[in-house]
Amino acid sequence: MTMENTLGLGLVRQPKTVLFGPGQRRQLGRYARGFGTRALVVTDARMATTSEFAVLAEDLRECGLAVSVYDQAEPDLPRRNVMEVAETAGAVDVIIGVGGGSCMDLAKAASAVLAHGGDVRDYFGEFAVPGPCIPVITIPTTGGTGAEVTSLAIVFDEDTGMKMAVADAHIEPAIAIIDPELTLTCPPGLTAATAADALSHLVEAYTAKPKNPSPEQIETQIYVGKNRITDMFCEKGLRLMNRSLARVVENPDDLAARSDVMFAAYCAGMAINTTGTAAAHAIQSPMAAIGHTSHGFGVGALLPYVMRLNLPYATAEFAEMAHCLDVADAAAAPEENGRAAIERIEALLEQAGTPLELKSLGIEERHLDQIARSAVKATRLVLNNPAPLTEDAVRKVLARGLAGDRSWWA
Repeated sequence: MTMENTLGLGLVRQPKTVLFGPGQRRQLGRYARGFGTRALVVTDARMATTSEFAVLAEDLRECGLAVSVYDQAEPDLPRRNVMEVAETAGAVDVIIGVGGGSCMDLAKAASAVLAHGGDVRDYFGEFAVPGPCIPVITIPTTGGTGAEVTSLAIVFDEDTGMKMAVADAHIEPAIAIIDPELTLTCPPGLTAATAADALSHLVEAYTAKPKNPSPEQIETQIYVGKNRITDMFCEKGLRLMNRSLARVVENPDDLAARSDVMFAAYCAGMAINTTGTAAAHAIQSPMAAIGHTSHGFGVGALLPYVMRLNLPYATAEFAEMAHCLDVADAAAAPEENGRAAIERIEALLEQAGTPLELKSLGIEERHLDQIARSAVKATRLVLNNPAPLTEDAVRKVLARGLAGDRSWWA
């Protein structure tokens, strides 16, 4: 039976518990002990040497947990990290991912492999995990990826050169502990890259194609379209980014501004956990394999050109974004307000220090065909995009990005 979505009803997937606010990291031990006595913490080499990490580990021990640590998480999470954890972890009751998106994705992907065996490749795709996994707690240290709340783990397969997704409700974190104090020491470059990632999530979720998913589709597909709940998260996130991103850049010690940006990233994660992303993310993946630049800078650099491609197909959504960004003109046509929203997003990216030309990311004209062919294979993201995302459309986006051509598409 088809269930018509005539009332704009919505769906959102989320962790069972979300703790947000300064100092909330101090609750880690009391929540983790609810899952058992053996904790595996996954993080990166830099985070593992910090005093904050030492305090987290000690809190776990004081709450009666035996703690093992894997501290070799790498950017753009490679498959080898997941398999190293699976081969060395032993028996654990809870996995805690502390750090950026790769650390949290590592916790989620490893939870599936440790619970069900095999290779992480066995779980690539949607709903390929056969059952419940080891519980995951996420603690982000950047304000951008949204990985703390998503049922998705992006894994780079070194053999194929492709980023693949484990997309399954079984790897949804049980608990997300989001403490903006952990971002106070985030360096400017990482702040810029993760903010660009969050902005791209907000824009792509808000302009994604709406869908009318059946009960069967909800059970078998992670991305089931934008709806009134995801729009609510996007609108809140855009308002907070507009209010506070520049303040974070000007004064990294501004905890109130850091809290706004981190909450905006949380909102973005909540939205894409249901809507998914679109063109900027589809194109960035093969682009990163060439330029080896950060995910956030890649999607941020693409966003101006992708937004221009999509404006004729999502005019109402871009016009509504103008209200969230305080640039709407009541007397202007929707397209003019949409253009104003796009220009404001670009201004935010520039204020954060995000490069907006693809040449700065190591991309050259000779790469365009290769990137375009690969980008359109990301079917879930291609189908989400409001404008048809053909190889030709991708090449045009890339050509404009190389030239820094931010004129409006005819």
